[in-house]
Amino acid sequence: MTLLTTTSLLRTSRALAKVSVSVSRPTQFQHRFMATATSKEDYVKDPGDTKTLANTKMNDSSIYGADDSQKYETTPMWVHPIYTKEQMENLVVRHREAKTFSDKCALAAIRTMRWSFDLFTGYRHPKPGQENLKRFEMTPDKWYQRFLFLESIAGVPGMVGGMCRHLQSLRALKRDRAWIETLLEEAYNERMHLLTFLKMHKPGYFMRTMILLGQGVFFNLFFMAYLMSPRICHRFVGYLEEEAVITYTRCITDIDAGRLPEWEGHKVKIPEIAIDYWHMGPNPTMRDLIEYIRADEAKHCEVNHTLGNLDQDHDRNPFALKIDNGHPQPSKDLSTYKGQGWSRDEIAN
Repeated sequence: MTLLTTTSLLRTSRALAKVSVSVSRPTQFQHRFMATATSKEDYVKDPGDTKTLANTKMNDSSIYGADDSQKYETTPMWVHPIYTKEQMENLVVRHREAKTFSDKCALAAIRTMRWSFDLFTGYRHPKPGQENLKRFEMTPDKWYQRFLFLESIAGVPGMVGGMCRHLQSLRALKRDRAWIETLLEEAYNERMHLLTFLKMHKPGYFMRTMILLGQGVFFNLFFMAYLMSPRICHRFVGYLEEEAVITYTRCITDIDAGRLPEWEGHKVKIPEIAIDYWHMGPNPTMRDLIEYIRADEAKHCEVNHTLGNLDQDHDRNPFALKIDNGHPQPSKDLSTYKGQGWSRDEIAN
């Protein structure tokens, strides 16, 4: 009896061991369906395709280390809208006047932040006619440092807003009227800007430290502010994006004026991640890349100024669903762009 019991236990333990090995080592079929995909086609891609998560080795230290020789890429979670060359060239962002007390608070906050940002990145904005003075000169390294710091901060508001509204939706047990998706997409878009510039320039320890401190301070301040007044926060981001457009416009002006010979023509290789994300044409230039990013910032300006005009609790997000009422309506692309934002009366319900 004892011998039979012992034999049965041994057989059972061996069977469990085989099951555990089978569970801990997913098959190629299981790997494919555990990957994150954005379309039906992603589930049938070849296993050798590096743009799925099926080949991502989560225990591979090279993902987190300095070795970037292997590709670990996924298809974009949000497909970027198509911008035409004409739309980007004719893009004009006009400053939205601060009309209410909350608008003035947001504008004062952004001017204080802009002063600190310029100080840390060594940037001085020239007045008309002073662009060629030595003290206003911006080298490619200075531009990269400014872009990296700007994009590391610009990706925070959308994530904070989306997170707060997500939690509010869970607490209230009701839908959010599509604000969450647009805010998270904005944060994703800003991070794509950052990842693109990181492919082109590696920041030093000082810049990394400034980014760490800046994000830690800004995230917590913006989080507390969003809990108190989402409207002021969206107006603040609208003004922030106005400043971003000014920055990228000056960069384009410097390229056109020949003040950045290193970025003229096809001297700079544009990363594949940028070409795929923005649906760029063949052989894009550095100027093309800056134009796409400037257009994104202008779009964020329009979105946040519009959200700042709406009822934060009851109005729908007009950029998530376009309703035809015979008049121009907000859209995800630049076809109906309005930089100062859309008023409540202009939006179809």
